[in-house]
Amino acid sequence: MTSIGDIRERLLRGETTAAEHVQSVLTAIQKTDIELGAFVSVAGDEAVREAELADARIRAEGRAAFERQPLLGVTVSVKDLIQTGDLPTSRGSLLENRRPRADAPSVARLRAAGAIVIGKTTTSEYGWSASTVSRVAPPTRNPWDLELTAGGSSGGAAAAVAAGLGEGALGTDGAGSIRIPSAFCGVVGYKPSFAKVPYVPACADRLSHQGPIARSVADVVELASVITGGHPGDPDSLLGAVEVAREPGSLRIGWIEFPGTSPEIRRVTEGAIPVLTAQGHRVERIEVPFRDPYPALVDILAASDAASTSPADEEWCDPGRLAVVRHGRTLSGATVMRAEEVRIALRTTLHEIFDRYDLLAMATVPIEPFDPHAIGPEWASRPDDLLWLAWTPAAHPFNMTGQPAVSLPAGLTRAGLPVGLQLVGPFGADDLVLSAASRLEADLGPLPAAPDRVTERIL
Repeated sequence: MTSIGDIRERLLRGETTAAEHVQSVLTAIQKTDIELGAFVSVAGDEAVREAELADARIRAEGRAAFERQPLLGVTVSVKDLIQTGDLPTSRGSLLENRRPRADAPSVARLRAAGAIVIGKTTTSEYGWSASTVSRVAPPTRNPWDLELTAGGSSGGAAAAVAAGLGEGALGTDGAGSIRIPSAFCGVVGYKPSFAKVPYVPACADRLSHQGPIARSVADVVELASVITGGHPGDPDSLLGAVEVAREPGSLRIGWIEFPGTSPEIRRVTEGAIPVLTAQGHRVERIEVPFRDPYPALVDILAASDAASTSPADEEWCDPGRLAVVRHGRTLSGATVMRAEEVRIALRTTLHEIFDRYDLLAMATVPIEPFDPHAIGPEWASRPDDLLWLAWTPAAHPFNMTGQPAVSLPAGLTRAGLPVGLQLVGPFGADDLVLSAASRLEADLGPLPAAPDRVTERIL
């Protein structure tokens, strides 16, 4: 599969054209996505026209074209929660199917850098669950095993990247929604520090991040460098994430194992410990250093969902999300404020932890993928129990705190499924997290290409 750098060099050498490249990706989507379920809409002829314009710029300017537009001819997809002016935005819901007047800032910045949006990727309704199941599209399946979930709610984005349907994808992460599917699908998913990438329209819960998914840390860095920066549509982004500097050499890494981690996940992720040690880092196993904030997360999310959903809309809602909405309507203002106090206390705790450690490391998800139609493993799949995100204990705490986090492939289980390893850094230490991930990725080595495992079934 191609990387962003590969495409750039092939275009410069005349080995292919942007139009040919885009057409090949669109053809692959047409052949594979009936089974995979990664896309809800595809750009088609418009993407080819944009590619032809890119080819004209490359012919006229050569390498200088890429100095001005570093992503020229690169294909990207956009999660269906994010506004696009040329493609409908349903947000995974029967309540919406509209064409916004303009791109979200992150999408506009990708286009300005020359990237070609090939389509919108599948999400759960308003991104409510950590699987990609909705009433507007079939569930997104895992390219490594089509009988398993791709995770969510950026499941379409991660599955598309893993299947080679574009060089990168733009996702959102309100409780792990970039990192969880990236772990399940064997790709790299990056949640920047809160508001480092503007989220427009801004989310009242102040949990959600936008960030890139790609097949390598280097490609994630290229995409992130384009979309980062303040925008008036997201007031938090105008404050600017403080850049935290750390020495690039030996790091103090706190290694956490969350309760309920499966033996296979533990076996694969712990293979990274000697690699980190050989790189000169000091890895220390530590207990989970904070109380699980899940009950507070539930109340914050439920209050936000209840505020945005009227009783008249209930018949159109995903039944699972409706249970969350109804819980939100039972909450008093005092209860929601107590949940916010838990968030503040957790931020304080994490600040103290990062006085002792430069990074935290852990399995991104403690379990293997499950049925593609489910919202979680069996014990968390009853919506009324409000456990729909409880199986992701290493993901949602860092939405409560806003820390930068990246999930990268650590290896394969004996059943041949990818396992993600998560690195988390202090707020604003995005460069440290990404540089450490890049070094670790280089020494762990790449996974085999996922689509090779399902080619017969898909094609």
